[in-house]
Order: sequence, then structure tokens, then C-alpha cells
Amino acid sequence: MSNSNRKYQFSWDDTVGADMGLARPSLGPNTRVEVYRLFQFTLRDILEQRYGTETADTLFRDAGVLAGKAFFDKFLSGAKDVGELSTKIQESFNAYGIGIFRVESAEPDKGHFIFTVDEDLDCSGLPDTSDVICVYDEGFIQGILESFSGKNFKVEEVDCWCTGSRTCRFDAKYRSPDR
Repeated sequence: MSNSNRKYQFSWDDTVGADMGLARPSLGPNTRVEVYRLFQFTLRDILEQRYGTETADTLFRDAGVLAGKAFFDKFLSGAKDVGELSTKIQESFNAYGIGIFRVESAEPDKGHFIFTVDEDLDCSGLPDTSDVICVYDEGFIQGILESFSGKNFKVEEVDCWCTGSRTCRFDAKYRSPDR
């Protein structure tokens, strides 16, 4: 199907960036975490039932990449270096209630970073399952890094609230385009 025939092609201005003063004059732009998770986990459940866990994870990660790139363009694109990017991510994650973002280690010359997100929107407070579950966040961080650097990254969650860690930790590594 060609892009011109798509019904739901993502656009910040036509979806996310709607005029909230007009759209929700009484309620404004905020909602509760429970409502966000209701949407996320019911959609994830249906995708997993129909297509399997691996495909559901891939779709969520890919959506995260798209969202991370759009978020970068809207809020982070003025960053001149890794330090400024980190500060902008911390500020925006806090302002939008995504989580408390920190850089645990950074080796920009090697293309390797470890980030943590405390009070993560997707998983903090959920029961222990022994599984890392923040694949959307993996994609979101990947999208930000790729937009900033112009290079390909693989981002993997290595610790999660749901594994008992009480923080989400992401290992981000530059990868060559052929991998």
C-alpha cells in the first residue's frame, strides 16, 4: 500500500500536537498513568495473541523508534553535543512524566552508552515477572540516538522494574548498518 493511501500515517502536528486548548478546554493535556497503561497493555495483549510475543515486541520497538525520532525533532534537535542532549532528555522526560532519565556511563567515541530511567512510565510498580518489558522504551531511546548522531544503534533493556531492579537500565551501542 502506498503511503498516500494510509489512513493512520503518523504526523506530530495532526495527532500528538493537536491544539489542546481547543481539543480539551476543560481537561487539558494530562491523563493518568493507569489510562496510558490500559491502552498500552491491551494493545500489546491483542498483538501478542494474534502475532506472537516476538512480533508484538518488534512492533512496539519499531513504534518506539518512530516516536523517539519525532520526540527528538520536536524537543531535542537543538542539542549540540552529547552533554547537552543528555540534559535536554532529562528535562523533557521529567516535564512529560516519562521517567527520571540518567546517563550511567557514556563513551561517545566508542558509541556506547548506559542509561537508566527511574519511575518509568511503562513499568514502575508492576509485579516482578523476571522479564524486561520496556521494548517501546528501547525503540524510543534508539530513535533519539539515531536522530542525534545519524548512526544506527541497538538499544537493549538489561534491567527492569519487572526483574526486581526497580530501575530500567538500557545498554545502547552503535551498530554498523549491515547488522
